[in-house]
Amino acid sequence: MANDAIFITHTKKWIIDVVVACNFCPFAAREVKRASIHYEVLHDASAENTMEAALKIMQLMDEDRDVETALLILPNDFESFEDYLDLVETANALLEENEYEGIYQVASFHPQYIFAGAPADDPSNYTNRSPYPMLHFLREESVSKAVDGHPDIDDVPFKNIEFAKEKGLNYMQQLLAQCMLA
Repeated sequence: MANDAIFITHTKKWIIDVVVACNFCPFAAREVKRASIHYEVLHDASAENTMEAALKIMQLMDEDRDVETALLILPNDFESFEDYLDLVETANALLEENEYEGIYQVASFHPQYIFAGAPADDPSNYTNRSPYPMLHFLREESVSKAVDGHPDIDDVPFKNIEFAKEKGLNYMQQLLAQCMLA
């Protein structure tokens, strides 16, 4: 679809201006440079057709080793964070049902992401907030290699939270909002 480009543009801006620039994922810059990220937009998403799209993405990743990671962008659906969490659970079950557990993993990003126990307005939530609900598919083998090669992987989430809290809620809100202006 022609309008998919705007959703992909917003997502790419978020990856560059938030994920990479804030160093929320120390491995993302490499994949941006390599152009190894596959972007797919699904409109009118239901749990069923989202799982069909997810399966197709994993099959694409099976066939094309140049695709290191993939983002399934759901711009019009799963606005409720609770409904989205159910979708993530279903996606994880899909991995198991299709013998992809240990091959791929699913990471979650959502505009209303809230860490368990955190208030909704906690700046740390912005480490996982994205312009749209999306499912992120990663190669388990690549994640393991990256983690093993990182000098202090256990500190990454804490540094991300510290960064977001130091910058403050207003800064993090504006940073995410700027991604929608691309």
